[in-house]
Amino acid sequence: MISKNSKIYIAGHRGMVGSACWRVVSSKGYTNLIGKTSKELDLKDQTAVEDFISSEKPDAIIDAAARVGGILANDTYPYEFLMDNMLIQNNLIRSAHENNIEKFIFLGSSCIYPKHAKQPLKEEYLLTGPLEPTNEWYAIAKISGVKLIEAIRKQFGRDYVSLMPTNLYGPNDNFDLKTSHVLPAMIRKFHEAKMDNHGSVTLWGSGSPMREFLYVDDLASAVVFALENTLDEHLYNVGSGSDLTIKSLAKMVQKIVGHEGEIIWDDTKPDGTPRKLMESSKLNQLGWRSDIDFYSGILNTYNWFLENNLNIKEIKI
Repeated sequence: MISKNSKIYIAGHRGMVGSACWRVVSSKGYTNLIGKTSKELDLKDQTAVEDFISSEKPDAIIDAAARVGGILANDTYPYEFLMDNMLIQNNLIRSAHENNIEKFIFLGSSCIYPKHAKQPLKEEYLLTGPLEPTNEWYAIAKISGVKLIEAIRKQFGRDYVSLMPTNLYGPNDNFDLKTSHVLPAMIRKFHEAKMDNHGSVTLWGSGSPMREFLYVDDLASAVVFALENTLDEHLYNVGSGSDLTIKSLAKMVQKIVGHEGEIIWDDTKPDGTPRKLMESSKLNQLGWRSDIDFYSGILNTYNWFLENNLNIKEIKI
């Protein structure tokens, strides 16, 4: 049983998801958390990971470590997105299993589901159709992790689970325009245009795709829920339950940032998946629900961006 004194290793604790897990898990009274930077522990190194897990023997592992990015990054670095993510998750899951670690929580993404799957996306839609080509490398890596968790549960009965969140945003997000996701990219673009006499902002695509977003601390609360409960199934979706068009998102971000210029939609750029709404009822019925409303979440994220702007790489495309 996991207690407040249990040793919990959070892989990727410096990233947006990992830092949120650290923040929320700590706020719930857990006092024995472990984190290692990528310089201290290369998760792609099987021997290093095995030595670390066998030495520390944590009671639970939260795998929030991954190579992540938006459409451009996925398309530019397909090998790294597939290989690095498989190495990271395989080393952690293998070491957890071989060292009899009690709990393992594997975090992925809604992009594991087929591009044209019925909406909302249900867990059973996994592997029922082709993936979105612009992020298939990351998706295939995460699918292999989901199936590995399922295999370990099936063969060895371990209390390991996969949580698949919808599009995440929040403090410590990536605002580098070459590798960021849509929401942080919008925040930065609108802010910089505001600072430049409210110049126009060009956004990719038509603005018509529908997207669901979840504040990252809500995902972290789902991680705590999985830590504190024994879940019957190997895979659970984690979402807010509602979505909106990219065009509506842009107007909301523009309002929060205070940008008064024109929005130009470049429809020569790809839209990606037409719609991606998660069916999160399985986890909802067990007692977890998202708590942070979208407007407040974006406002919190923009405030974090303003406070940390000097630390953000000035890379433009």
